[in-house]
Amino acid sequence: MGKLIVLEGLDGCGKSTQFDRLTAYLSESGHPSASISFPNYAEPSSALVKEYLAGTYGSKPDDVNAYAASSFYAVDRYASYKQFWEKDYLAGSLILAARYTTANGIYQMSKLPESEWENYLSWLEDYEYDRLGLPRPDEVLFLDMPLELSEKLLSNRYHGDASKKDVHERDKSFMYRCHEIARFIAARQGWTMVPCSKDGEILPMDTITEDLKSRLARWL
Repeated sequence: MGKLIVLEGLDGCGKSTQFDRLTAYLSESGHPSASISFPNYAEPSSALVKEYLAGTYGSKPDDVNAYAASSFYAVDRYASYKQFWEKDYLAGSLILAARYTTANGIYQMSKLPESEWENYLSWLEDYEYDRLGLPRPDEVLFLDMPLELSEKLLSNRYHGDASKKDVHERDKSFMYRCHEIARFIAARQGWTMVPCSKDGEILPMDTITEDLKSRLARWL
């Protein structure tokens, strides 16, 4: 059995850059490994996710309830697992995932009142890990970036064109709820918080990368 390490974080935290760097690091290490990213936009299994994020089912995140939207992402994950990385995982490889079931927790649970959070998390874990049979993460590395700083990175990503943001990114109040939820789940499930800022400034990308590498190295 392999190991599954999840790189998680809110939109605009620099996750894609760090994922690419860690993928290269694993390749250079010589340890059997594979990298996956969710949603898997290159595959048909992500069709419902793409329509949801484009606003096909409503212009606001809350227009699609937490359980329906969670299913869109879960099915894409299941298809990816069965097609692309199940054999590597079962053969002992280290799998690095950019987002995972953890992202459903952050983005979909934020649509629910706090009184339903625990029930939703129990449902989500049972659905994806027990019913669908997806592997549970061995560690979740959460890129902890203050929302006001991640908004600057998002603006740079789209060169100031807000129309390019997806249904999540356009809703600032939704993103603030997601930040609160992420901290709640991190504390409940023991995620590893990786600081991405200091004294109100974003840390250099190289500093964050070296921090992540040191945490990943213990699984090699």
